[in-house]
Amino acid sequence: MKRASLPLLRRREFITLLGGVATWPLSARAQQAAMPVVDYLGAVSRDTAGMIRRGLSEAGYVEGRNVVFEDRLADGRYDRLATLAADLVRRQVTVLITSGSPAALAAKAATTTIPIVFGFGDDPVKHGLVTSLNRPGGNVTGITFLTSQLDSKRLGLLREIVPQAKGGIAVLLNHTNTNADNQSAEVKQAARSLGLQVHIVNASSEGEFESAFATIAQTGAGALLVAGDPFYFSRREKLVALAGRHAIPTMYDFRAYPEAGGLASYGTDLTEAYRQVGVYAGRILKGEKPADLPVMQSVRFEFVINLKTAKVLGLTVAETLLARADEVIE
Repeated sequence: MKRASLPLLRRREFITLLGGVATWPLSARAQQAAMPVVDYLGAVSRDTAGMIRRGLSEAGYVEGRNVVFEDRLADGRYDRLATLAADLVRRQVTVLITSGSPAALAAKAATTTIPIVFGFGDDPVKHGLVTSLNRPGGNVTGITFLTSQLDSKRLGLLREIVPQAKGGIAVLLNHTNTNADNQSAEVKQAARSLGLQVHIVNASSEGEFESAFATIAQTGAGALLVAGDPFYFSRREKLVALAGRHAIPTMYDFRAYPEAGGLASYGTDLTEAYRQVGVYAGRILKGEKPADLPVMQSVRFEFVINLKTAKVLGLTVAETLLARADEVIE
């Protein structure tokens, strides 16, 4: 039997259709590959990714539409950051965003050409990340949270909240953080200026938290300051629960802690800070150079008190102190 053939026009349309189906995935992949890649390098937490995306969006870059946004996390192992940073350099990402001092320093050591935008807790000039705040030079810029420099303020507020604290104040510190020595020095200097005795207690993994709080109890400290640390921030619910179980008044660096049930915090508005990090990344994607973008210093700080937690701890917070708080959680 003779096989019926398609009319010439229909046959050509059919071949064109097949060709379109075959090439569309290749075209889509090529378009995806052509998008700039922004990669986020951090110790543990994806909390800041949404804040960064918001800033990128304000700068005109929307994930999946005209930019690829990825992340690489070290699962709390700061010693893994150098390997992760080296891998990102080999992949030639377009812009590298970092969160926390350890990630920023690892990225800086890995590349002198790929633009880096950091969220940094200490003085980036002192750590060699940039030449100066106004003229960073090189391939690095970002925003500094002044976390360590605010320890004096946090200690002062904690003493006001717990004026009857006996046995001094304990400080929980992650000694694997590249900024640990600076944090320890800043805390000790602040304590001396306030006439306070401090007890430094180290914990660098969740498995060490229990023993750290047992050590804090042995010191007889009447209050606790948790030093700024990305790993601590990612485990804030655990730290807040342990502080509650041991009934020790505790001061933290970011509002997410009292929102999780911690007593109080004083520090940078993280949402605003990382939004600005995203904006800077967008400006670099548009052609600006990190060397020409001044390092910004946080100007919005929040003092947050969880009054419900204070009452559970048997603390009476002075009305004058409550009036100074940016937010009181009841």
